[in-house]
Amino acid sequence: MRKSVFTFVMSMGMLALMLLTACNEDQSYADRLNEERNAVNAYLANHRVVMSIPEDSVFESGPDAPFYRIDPDGNVYMQVLDPGDLNDKAKDSEPIYFRYSRYSLSTWYADGTWQVYSGNENTMDAVSCSFNFKDYTLPSSSQWGYGLQYPLLFLGVECEVNLIIKSQYGFTSEISYVMPFFFHVRYYHSQI
Repeated sequence: MRKSVFTFVMSMGMLALMLLTACNEDQSYADRLNEERNAVNAYLANHRVVMSIPEDSVFESGPDAPFYRIDPDGNVYMQVLDPGDLNDKAKDSEPIYFRYSRYSLSTWYADGTWQVYSGNENTMDAVSCSFNFKDYTLPSSSQWGYGLQYPLLFLGVECEVNLIIKSQYGFTSEISYVMPFFFHVRYYHSQI
């Protein structure tokens, strides 16, 4: 049921996106998707990439760990920095708090610069963001997109990851930008 709600919301978002970009004479939606794919591929070309989830679900971790393609369509790649306690997995609808920094891969691809696009990781006076795990019926959860929740399907709640998230699985308010992001994320049980 929840997945069908998410699919419906994403389908409506994609339809709106296609209608909006159809009016853009500079670039077609297909052109934007190609640029997004090129930016992601250029970044991943400098890293080890594993195209599937390990059969035993034991991910290599640390700063030299590979990026794992954790979405079958290649919309989300994850580098595990710290897997957390694998016996402490998120439960359905559990509130999960997180701190993050995100960087535009499109900007990096265009001019080679890394600038924090948004996040709350380095400002401890800012509140932690949160979602209810796998509950996309709540706007407070669905606003973050599907990509940020993906790591918790495999890792413990107190994990730390780097993610590459393509626009379709990113923040729902930004799908139409067709911009991939590099995220550094730490997840928690309680607000920090």
